[in-house]
Amino acid sequence: MTMGRYVLVGYDGSEESEHALRWGVEEARLRELPLEVVHAWRWPYPIDYIDYEGSATLKRVGQHLLDHGVELALRAEPTVPVSKHLMNGPAHVALNHACRDAELAVVGSHGRGELSLGSTALRLPARSTCPVVVVRNAAARNGLVVAGVDGSPGGEAALAFAFRQAALRGWSLLAVHGCWEPSAVPEADLALFSEQEKLLRMCETRLKRAVEPWRIRYPEVQAATSVPMLPPREALFEAADDADLIVVGNRGMGGFDPLLLGATSGALLQHAPCAVAIVQPEADHDR
Repeated sequence: MTMGRYVLVGYDGSEESEHALRWGVEEARLRELPLEVVHAWRWPYPIDYIDYEGSATLKRVGQHLLDHGVELALRAEPTVPVSKHLMNGPAHVALNHACRDAELAVVGSHGRGELSLGSTALRLPARSTCPVVVVRNAAARNGLVVAGVDGSPGGEAALAFAFRQAALRGWSLLAVHGCWEPSAVPEADLALFSEQEKLLRMCETRLKRAVEPWRIRYPEVQAATSVPMLPPREALFEAADDADLIVVGNRGMGGFDPLLLGATSGALLQHAPCAVAIVQPEADHDR
């Protein structure tokens, strides 16, 4: 996995972005990286209607919000170096640009204006070149990372990220493969849907093989596997009830459009009760 130079946090002054800021500070501390706090301000009217005084006021407000975010970050963890970056334009575009040198980006699940779910929290993970964590609440509940594994490159990247995350935070890990859906298995195995027990054994074996190299690399992580006879989305939502973080690829086995999230990833971002990390396979980093 490509290593970046800092942990990036999008901050807009909302309660959700403060949760993201606390999560990002902890990530920076654990990864021994600096933190960069970014705020994107934007002139909300058409380009042909320019009010220079109004524009200057919006920029100053953005700068004050950004300064406040930096202050909160330093207060939370004085040992983490913090920088700031005020950008102009749609937040998902600005943050995507800033992600190019980041190891990880963190945003709130909802926010003000451009940092609300449905804009940044949905668009950034689809386009970012680094993993994106969308945070609902920074407080840990059970110390559990859930990784969605489906045999796709995104699923493999999610497993790698989830194991490192569990090792950094001292959490346990559950690798989940919901196999009861034709798109969740290779085409050659579709005939097995008439033999449920055989399909289950095969999927369990594949998941354990996928997990084993990461168990060896991170022996300190308590890892388990689960292959429920459910569609992938239902299996992950069920596992998310006990999780602090659920990690999935940006697109699964059925993903086609490189600028869109897969259906499962998008649904988790909107409805999961915990933080969600969207991870891109290495091939996506060159987009």
